[in-house]
Amino acid sequence: QVQLVESGGGLVQAGGSLRLSCAASGRSFINGAMGWFRQAPGKAREFVAAIRMSSGSADYADAVKGRFTISREFGKNTMYLQMDNLKPEDTAVYYCSADSEYSVNLSWQAPYDYWGPGTTVTVSS
Repeated sequence: QVQLVESGGGLVQAGGSLRLSCAASGRSFINGAMGWFRQAPGKAREFVAAIRMSSGSADYADAVKGRFTISREFGKNTMYLQMDNLKPEDTAVYYCSADSEYSVNLSWQAPYDYWGPGTTVTVSS
């Protein structure tokens, strides 16, 4: 049984930093990717960042480029999201996701087979 577990969410002031972690168990994702999506109250879930687990190549949403950094531990189903210079508009539930196979576009939600329960990030102004 595949499980994804997020950690690291919390409350932070604008301009602060948080680091999210995601650990997957139950199968290997070395041939695919892991990503972060977020959903703010009243809004649709949106892409934040994703990383290919073998090569380490990454993609970011324009809204977080230059502020967020995604990384992974090679050979382990573990991924991190370092979030710096946080803004109130970053407030959302952040979901970890995993795609077991290669997909061309890392920002599409459909290819991701597995999802975590989410961790809440709240940025106060």
